[in-house]
Amino acid sequence: MNRKPSEPTKTNNNTLLNGKLSFAATEAYKLLRANLKFTLRGESKCNIVGITSSVRGEGKSTTAFNLSYTLAETGKRVLLIDADLRLPSIAKKMGIRGTPGLTNILARTSEVKDAMRTSREFENWTILPSGDIPPNPTEMLGSAQMTSFLRKLAEVYDFIIVDFPPINIVSDALVLAPLLDGMIVVVRENYSERRELNSCIDQLRLSNVHVLGFVMNGAGDESSAYGKYKRRGNYYSKYKYYKKSGYESASEESGD
Repeated sequence: MNRKPSEPTKTNNNTLLNGKLSFAATEAYKLLRANLKFTLRGESKCNIVGITSSVRGEGKSTTAFNLSYTLAETGKRVLLIDADLRLPSIAKKMGIRGTPGLTNILARTSEVKDAMRTSREFENWTILPSGDIPPNPTEMLGSAQMTSFLRKLAEVYDFIIVDFPPINIVSDALVLAPLLDGMIVVVRENYSERRELNSCIDQLRLSNVHVLGFVMNGAGDESSAYGKYKRRGNYYSKYKYYKKSGYESASEESGD
């Protein structure tokens, strides 16, 4: 599959592996990689894994980035897809252009080769940003075009990591459930409420999503970037506004 020339993905963000992540956190992501490979060993030629959370701010996008990074370190062909079409953050975190991207491919306004970004860190690590904010994110992800596209990608890569929106806010992650080998749920310590996590798990079970496991984020030193408490209200308000106003309400500011 043709791809655009490599783009820089260096960042000063101290929550990302190509930034200034601590040794302990780096080892934790490598352990996550090992556990994932063990869990999915031999199940399929290409493993398609979704990353989500119950609410915003739990670190799902950071986890998706770092997991795909550690997988690429082993020489595997890895694709990271930003499927949070309402409030994307992968391109911003990585310092690359957010368009064209996934939505442009699905809308047939851009070629695949123009949307794919090859990282300069690893030639085997490709990033597909979300693209232009669409008026119908759920329908676009659940379309026949998306199903066909994902199946074609599975012929090229060993791992496809998909960053989804939080389960309790929109159902985008659920429409692609039949195509996933499993879902990882990110939970931030002392942040998520039990009822929110229970609601998330209930929705995943009702949709027959194979939950591979949970990532506990923010554990340990409260003074570190992984221990800070972040407010969630802003994310809820943006999603509510999006639902009311549609395309024009989309914001470039986003988070995990």
